[in-house]
Amino acid sequence: MKSNSKTALVTGGGRGIGLGICKSLVREGYDVAFCGVRDRAQVQDTVTRLEESGRRIHYCKADISIASERDALVDSVRDAFGHLDLLVNNAGVAPRDRKDILEATEQSYEWVMKVNLQGPYFLTQRVANWMIEQKNGSGDFQGCIINVTSISSTTASPSRGEYCISKAGLTMASQLWAVRLAEFGIPVYEVRPGITATDMTEGVKEKYDALIAEGLLLQPRWGTPEDVGRAVATLARGEFPYSTGQVVMVDGGFSVERL
Repeated sequence: MKSNSKTALVTGGGRGIGLGICKSLVREGYDVAFCGVRDRAQVQDTVTRLEESGRRIHYCKADISIASERDALVDSVRDAFGHLDLLVNNAGVAPRDRKDILEATEQSYEWVMKVNLQGPYFLTQRVANWMIEQKNGSGDFQGCIINVTSISSTTASPSRGEYCISKAGLTMASQLWAVRLAEFGIPVYEVRPGITATDMTEGVKEKYDALIAEGLLLQPRWGTPEDVGRAVATLARGEFPYSTGQVVMVDGGFSVERL
C-alpha cells in the first residue's frame, strides 16, 4: 500500500528525543514509522497518541544493532507505506555503567558502538539505496537523512568514552553520506543536542542542574525533546536546501566559546 503523504522513519522514536521528533513530524504532515526494542503492547499508548494527529503511524520492534532486524525494519516500512522520504537516525544508548576510560570494558565499548554507530551507518546504507531507487523512479522525489548526535561528538567525557567516540563517528558518517548522496540530491544533516531532559539523563540530573546553575549554558535550562524535534522538522521541511552536511546545534549556547 502506498501513502500519498510524506513518510518518515525515526529510530528510537518511542520515548525521549525520538518521541519529540515523531510529534514534530506528524505536525508537519508526515506519516511516521518508528522503531524501538520494546514490544508493541508497551508502546501502544504512544502509537495511539500519535495517531490522534490524523497521520498514519507504524511501529516495528527492531534492534538496529542487529543486521537482520535492520533489514526487517526497512521491509516493514516498505510494506506499510510503499515509500520513504525521511530517515532520522536517533536511536542511541549510553554505557550501562559509567566508567573511567582507564577501567572501561570492551563489552561496553562494543555494545555502545554497535547501537550508536554501526547500526545507523548500515541502516543509512540500506535506506540510501532505497532512496536512490525512488529518485531514479521519479525525478520529483526528495529524500533526506538526519543524524541525531550529541555535544559529546566534540566534548570529551572520560567517564563515558565509548559514547563520545560513537557520536564522533556518527558526525563523520553524516559528512560521508552527505558527500556520497549529493549527486542524487539527497541532503544529509546532523542535529547535535546538548543537555536534554530524557530518561537517559535522569541519573545525572543533580550534576547537570548544578552545572547549569553555575552558568554552563547561555540559556540556563535543560533542553527538551521538543527542542530537538523542532530542529528536525525544520530540516525535514526543506528550509535549508543549500546546507547539506551541516550541523544544527540544539545546545542552549553550550558550544559558544567565552572568555
